[in-house]
Amino acid sequence: MDVTSKVELVLRPPTEEIITQEELTNLFSTNSKPRHYIGLEISGFLHLGSLISTGFKINDFIKAGVECNVFLADWHTLINDKLGGNWDAISKVSHYYERAFKLVCPGVNIIRGSELYDSHKEYWKDFVLFTKHMTLARTMRAMTIMGRSESDEKIDLSKLLYPPMQAVDIHTIDVDIAHAGMDQRKIHMLVREIFPKMKWKVPVAIHHGLLPGLTEPITTDEGEGTKMSKSKPGSGVFIHDSDDEIKSKIKKGWCEQGKTNNPILQIAKHILFHEMPELRLERPEKFGGNVTYSNYSQLESDFGAGKLHPMDLKNVVAENLVKIIAPIRDKLQMDDDTRDAIKNSV
Repeated sequence: MDVTSKVELVLRPPTEEIITQEELTNLFSTNSKPRHYIGLEISGFLHLGSLISTGFKINDFIKAGVECNVFLADWHTLINDKLGGNWDAISKVSHYYERAFKLVCPGVNIIRGSELYDSHKEYWKDFVLFTKHMTLARTMRAMTIMGRSESDEKIDLSKLLYPPMQAVDIHTIDVDIAHAGMDQRKIHMLVREIFPKMKWKVPVAIHHGLLPGLTEPITTDEGEGTKMSKSKPGSGVFIHDSDDEIKSKIKKGWCEQGKTNNPILQIAKHILFHEMPELRLERPEKFGGNVTYSNYSQLESDFGAGKLHPMDLKNVVAENLVKIIAPIRDKLQMDDDTRDAIKNSV
């Protein structure tokens, strides 16, 4: 595969930003097997955003010849009080995450934080040296990567370790490409600022858009929208939802006539058209007849122009979403201990 084709794969939705595309092109021109990293906290049941959208983006990297690494951040999970801060639960659920990503992303490498730190005796030395370049104020501004506010006065001291640990993880894994959702952008900017000062390799930063929740978007300090969340079951489609549950959630999703900033269209863009060459809608002639959409822009255009009714959009998205999720759900069986570990931590 030539360099242009590799860059185009990386640019596919849900990618929103590459810092910088010129650096990525040069990387592919000079390195036949660049190393990639994406870090994940180990929290609740995996959903459409955390596994499917993220996993499909990882697969784009794999197709481009990139060595992809999913970093299961068990220590970060503990610091951020996920799964009740219970180490046994975190360890148990991490195996569920490993199986899930190996299923959706064949060929991906799995790295646990605890194993990384145990096997690299220089890690904590590097950590301390890195923090020498960070002020307390800068660390507090990075709290948003944890889903926390920089103005939070009740955070415990351990949480201040989280941002520099995430940065030093990237160095320790020897990353050429640092990949994350847009909500992690601040840490990559920190990496690109401080790594040159330490004469560490500076990775290309690639950020994908977060799949929105199914509720009506709201305006916040971070912009408009609500991301799919494990803590809000009604806001997202979960991997273990039944076919009927998936269809019911899509049917209830916010999707006002003509408004193209709705989550149903985003699922079509980020999930369906990523895997399917076309979407075929079947409907009676009196309601416009059958129509086939061969790309997302056609679908969005018809919906924005009022040529596609919200219920028709929901029906075609739900039907095709089930085709994607059902095979994954059926193969990703959970044992009772893992399920209880997640439920009991909520």
